[in-house]
This record gives sequence, structure tokens and C-alpha cells, in this order.
Amino acid sequence: MNSPNLPSADSRSAGRTERSGADAGRTDGSGEEEEEDGSSFSRPDREASVEASGSGGGVPERTMAVSVRSWVANEGGKHLVLMLWLGANSWLFLSTYLLYSTGQQYHYLYNMLGLGLCISRASASVLNLNCSLVLLPMCRSLLTFIRGAHMVSSRKTRRLLDKSKTFHVACGVAVCLFSVVHVSAHLVNVISFSTSYSDDFPALNLARYRGEDPKRILFTTIPGVTGVLLVLILLLMFVSSSYCIRVSNYEIFWYTHNLFIVFYIILMMHMVGGALKYQTNVETHPPGCLRANQSGPKRQDEDLVRAEDDESRCREEARFEPHYPQTWLWVSGPLCLYCVERLYRYLRSSDPVTIVTVIRHPCDVVELRMLKKNFKAQPGQYVVLNCPGVSSFENHPFTLTKCPTVNKETFGIHLRVVGDWTERFTQLLLPPPRTDMEILPMVQQRIYPKVYVDGPFGGPSEDVFNYDVSLCVAGGIGVTPFACVLDALLDGWRGFRLQRLYFVWVCREIQSFYWFAELLCALHHKLWQENRPDYFNLKLYVSRTDSLQSMSEERYRPLASRLQVGRPRWKSLLDEIGKSNKHKRVGVFCCGPKGISRTLHRLCNSARSGGTTFEFNKESFS
Repeated sequence: MNSPNLPSADSRSAGRTERSGADAGRTDGSGEEEEEDGSSFSRPDREASVEASGSGGGVPERTMAVSVRSWVANEGGKHLVLMLWLGANSWLFLSTYLLYSTGQQYHYLYNMLGLGLCISRASASVLNLNCSLVLLPMCRSLLTFIRGAHMVSSRKTRRLLDKSKTFHVACGVAVCLFSVVHVSAHLVNVISFSTSYSDDFPALNLARYRGEDPKRILFTTIPGVTGVLLVLILLLMFVSSSYCIRVSNYEIFWYTHNLFIVFYIILMMHMVGGALKYQTNVETHPPGCLRANQSGPKRQDEDLVRAEDDESRCREEARFEPHYPQTWLWVSGPLCLYCVERLYRYLRSSDPVTIVTVIRHPCDVVELRMLKKNFKAQPGQYVVLNCPGVSSFENHPFTLTKCPTVNKETFGIHLRVVGDWTERFTQLLLPPPRTDMEILPMVQQRIYPKVYVDGPFGGPSEDVFNYDVSLCVAGGIGVTPFACVLDALLDGWRGFRLQRLYFVWVCREIQSFYWFAELLCALHHKLWQENRPDYFNLKLYVSRTDSLQSMSEERYRPLASRLQVGRPRWKSLLDEIGKSNKHKRVGVFCCGPKGISRTLHRLCNSARSGGTTFEFNKESFS
């Protein structure tokens, strides 16, 4: 069961601490947890616990050469999408800028407003694009369907889908940045409307008269009022997305981010006022042509000189019309798709689940077993829980630690009690015993709170079975997605290509290993009985050395023999795995603290002997 090639643990004391996930261990290695309802920009878990992590082998990995093959495997697709996205934004900005600066239909408007017109409209085009894209990564059911459709989704595509939250954040940041540019340019435009009032073309003016107070223009027009409201909502959403707000008071983040609905409604009303107008009769009134009502001695002399050229004369007065609102063309499709998705998820999760068992584990971890009709899930997926008894509007994601099978329809999660929501939820699940009862009943039926489950949703750990060789690295409660994988192996999961599984679990306290000690020992005995001891390579590391204990129970002897003190030497570990699996692609799956994730990510991109390629997969919310 234990490969002889695996390196020994670092004997140093693990003095450092890192952050790992709370709610059922859904950590992505970066300290960020998924958005509550799919409309958020990003979310660090406010209930994060402290787990041991680190590189273990010092920092020689920083000086390692980057392998082109490994870099392309891990970063190529992500950077390709990034370049396409940046290219689309750049093309929209430049093409719109040139259109308003050189287009004949905007000649008179450009003479009045100058660069403010071009920059405001160019940034508006970029905003339209990103306001439509920012919703798509939050269609979790759609992404899960695409992940499950193996005929149309390759492993590379599924790994790109795992970056959907990052893309959502990037689009959100782009919306904020270009909103600043857009607002700044329009403030200049408002001043220009007041100071550059056109007496020749009154219909082109937004100001009522020359020198009108720009503040009055701003607060008495539909584009101005809606623009101010959009800025306030976006500022509120942006500030509440900051790390300190999400950690200290997640409810503020959640409620303000749900203002995205109001944001989109106002956004589609923003262009209704028609602040900017274009010329509709460029053919009969070429920009700069001679008009009949032009006056002044100098202008009359010019008229006489050019009188012979009939084409230089205006055949009619210039006519101007406001632009037809186009924002709804950009955002209506993704917005409708997201609304349909939310309706589908609401109907799917409308019936409460049946809580079968609640078990309290060491280190403030609670196991919850549930039953739901027609619930099907795959190892590596996660669900979103809602408990109205705690909060009617808060929903929290949890990785499945047990999936329904043909023989057993129950599914389970493990959650760590490290925050206010999990504390209140645990109190409802396991209320303290009553001391005011003189005579206790012989059988006391426990009444559980109502719990609603939405999902399941796809995660990176689904692909553990799709590699010939996989390395699963867990930090603390980050073991939860891999527990479901191990449980599937124990139940005789069939139809996968996995030939060898390396499993490394790092915890601060030895009591944490008891969460899944029975599962690990059962899988060990099963593989020994099937004469496949090398199929599953297990390493356990405990980083806290003060008051260190051992797993002395006889039934846990397979775990005690694989338990080491300190941190793993990640470079040596990957080198040994590479030597044992030459010219293969090894899937590396990480769910744990940021230190472990960064170290593994860097090592997977480094050059290695033997031609082994390590594909890094980080657990995250999609």
C-alpha cells in the first residue's frame, strides 16, 4: 500500500500556519470561497480555520527551471483565454474610439465634446461586453452539465471550467476599472455640454443654455441620475467584496452583491434619455457643408468663393437623433440564462432533505448524512446548503464526502465548526441536553431543522479517476473531496482509468486523522485482500509537535505506520513520483492552505527528468 519510493517527512516542527476552508472543506488553496448566489465577484471564507502547510523542503523550488511542456499543460489554456479576452476588450475599445473620432455622423458631436466623447463610448463598449460575460461563470448548473458531457468536454476544457470563478473576478474588476474611465469621461462631457453650447445645432445640446450648471445637467437627466445610481451600487458591491468585509461580516457582502439585479435593471435604462446624438442625414448634409443661414462678413466671402461648387452646399439642415439603446442586446441573453438557471435551482432545491444521521467528530467537525429523492452525484462534486433556522438567505457550499450508490441512497458532508453560521447550524443539529427534566424518556426522538440542498455541482476532483496516475494533496479539512473519491474506491467504483493513487494528508493535530480513519483503514484492507497494495500510496503528516500523541489503537495500525511528523518535502515527493511514472501525465489535485497550493503549482510547472508532466488542479468553487 505504501510505495517504497516516497520520501520521508521533514522532521522539523511545523511552526507556520495556513488557512483552510470551513464549510465542509470547500477550499481552493487561495483562501477564497465561492460566491453565495452566483452573483459575487469573489469570497474568502469568513469561517476559515488554521491548518498546517508549507513547502517543507525549503525554497529551492523557486530557482528551478520552468518546463515549457509543463507550463503549456498547466497555464497554456488559461493564458489563451486571457489573451482572447484582453484582445476582445482592446478591439472593442479601439474600434469604438475610432468610430466616434472619425465617423461623419459624429462630426458635430465630436467638435463639441472632443476626446471625452470617444473615451466614454469606447469604455461603454467594454462595459457592455464584461457586464454580459460576468454572469456566465456563475451559471453553475450549466457548467456542471458541460463538465459531465464527456463527448463535448475534454479534460482540458473541464480544467478551464474550473477557472470560471477567476474569470468572473476578472470581468468584475474590468467592470469597476472601466466604470471609472467611463464616469470620468462623462463628467468632462457634461462640462463640455455647458461650456461648448452649440447655437447652430440646438438639438445636439444636452444643456438647456450656455453656461448651465453641470450639476443640474447631471441630476435632472435620465442618463445622469441612472449613472449616479449605477456608480453608488457598483461602489457598494466593490467595497463589500474586499477581504476584510467578507471575513468579518459575510452578510454585508452577500446582501450588497445581490444588488446586481437592481444594477442590471438600471443599466438597461441608462441610455433611454438619449444624451448623445448622431447625425442621420449625412448624405444630404455632409459635415462642414455651407448652410444658408451662415452669417458674418468672412463667412459671406467664403460663400462667394465656393458658390460654384454645388456639392459644398447643404441641401437640408442637419438632423440628429439619440442612439438606440444597445446595452440590453448585450446583457439580456446572459441575464435571462442566469435567471432560468436560478429558477431551475430553486425548483430543484424546494423540497427539504431528510437528515438521517449527525455525528460529532474530533476537532469540532460534524458529519451530516442526508437523504433526498432522485439525488445523484459523482465523487468530487459539492452541494449548497440552506438552513432557514440559521438564515433564510445564506447558502453555503460543502463538498460531498459520500455519494449515493445503488445500495445506499444517503449522501454526506463534513463541516468544521469555526464560524458563526456553522456554530448556529451545529447547535440546531446537536442541541445541548436539557438539564431541567427530572425523568429522561427512554427513547427521545431528535427533531432536526429544515435543510435545503442545491446541487450537485462539478469540481476539479471529479477528474481524479481520469488520469492514469493521480496525486491528491489535502490540508486539514480540505480532505473532504478526496474522502468521497476514496469512498468510491471502497465501494468498488468501476469504469475509470486510474491505475495508481498517491494520497498526502497534512494536519496540525493528530486527532484530525480520525475523521476518516475508518475509511482509510477499510480501503487499505480491501486492497491488500485484492493483492493490490501498491495501488494506493498513503502518507500522513502531523505538523504540530507539542503534546504529540500517536494512533495507538490496533485497528489504526495501517495509519500509524504511515504517520510522520513535520511537513512533506514536496520537491522530493514529486521527483520520486516522476521517476516511478516516466512519460506519463500525473494529475495533481490540491485542496488546502495557500502555502501548499502555491508550492505544488510552482513545482508542477518546473522541469523534471523522465518526461513526466504534472497537471495541477486546485479545488475551487465554480
